Amino acid sequence: MTKEKIAVAFNFESSLAKLETLVQQMEQGDLSLEDSLAAFERGIVLTRGCQAALAQAEQKVNVLMQDAQGRVVEQSFSKES
Repeated sequence: MTKEKIAVAFNFESSLAKLETLVQQMEQGDLSLEDSLAAFERGIVLTRGCQAALAQAEQKVNVLMQDAQGRVVEQSFSKES
């Protein structure tokens, strides 16, 4: 029997919050070695997901900032824009 992959939307904010919680737990030093390793592995997965989401967002922004000739137009970002 083969496993089917289910497409799940990545939630950046939720993943970042989980990552912060894992870091806090590991910094406290109360986890066993096995739990620390599991938390570290989970943290790596979350970090990679966050990095991928940020890279995808950057690509979308670059596409949105292209001029009529297809050149990327560099613009500074502000909270107001």
